[in-house]
Amino acid sequence: MLLAVQPSLQRAHGAGELVLSGRDGAAALAHLYQRDPCRILFPRVDPGELTTAIVANTAGGLAGGDRLALDIALKDAARAVVTGQSAEKVYRSLGPATRLEVRLAVGDGGWLEYLPQETILFDGARLERSTEIAVERGARLMAGDVVVQGRTARGERFDRGLFDDRWVVRVGGRLVWADALRLADDIPALRAHPAGFGGAIAHATLLYVAADAAECLAFVRDLVEESGTRGGATCIGPVLVARLLAEETAPLRRTMARLWSALRAEAAGLPAAVPRVWQV
Repeated sequence: MLLAVQPSLQRAHGAGELVLSGRDGAAALAHLYQRDPCRILFPRVDPGELTTAIVANTAGGLAGGDRLALDIALKDAARAVVTGQSAEKVYRSLGPATRLEVRLAVGDGGWLEYLPQETILFDGARLERSTEIAVERGARLMAGDVVVQGRTARGERFDRGLFDDRWVVRVGGRLVWADALRLADDIPALRAHPAGFGGAIAHATLLYVAADAAECLAFVRDLVEESGTRGGATCIGPVLVARLLAEETAPLRRTMARLWSALRAEAAGLPAAVPRVWQV
């Protein structure tokens, strides 16, 4: 009698750790650790731009059972931008969930921009993601995220699977904002519901965490309204939150890029631009 043998599938347990320290008005590398399939690259940047780190997944995507952890920390008033090399694809799972953990920490006087490219959820994907942010009272942070429900160019939708997404923000060690989104079971109904996504297949979130967050609220609301994209913005203490919804990915990317570049210029006097790898 022949017994069926369950194949042992290779799983990725990657990690990336980056610590940057402020030195002579620039960000110097204080610590770097990377484990396959994570890689952190440092491209040349235009004059006047901040030190930029690009996070790459050499596996080309994430499968069920994969686990990735990314830790970014800025010290001594360092200023930096962290982005992704390309869109992160989360493939259909055979059962286990993919786990992605992101931890961002900004010390006093620091400025961090964390803007990965979009996450694409293939039909049947199972992703559990957590983003933990710790900002000192004299620091500032911008963090963004774009999620696409399915390979839209192929007419696919994320109709089955799991997307569990959790964000936590602490300022000076105190919890100031927490948010959770869970898509499971009847995902098409959740996507279609007027109180859910209202038919949108892509959504974006933008956070600005700083003492002057409330002062930027009207500016961000005007940008969202002018973009023509469904969305809005609010402020909860030192956290400014903007949300965007769209039926197509490309317009949402463009709106997110415009919003990001305009806010960094308004809040910090930086060039009104996103990282080159975004190719917007």
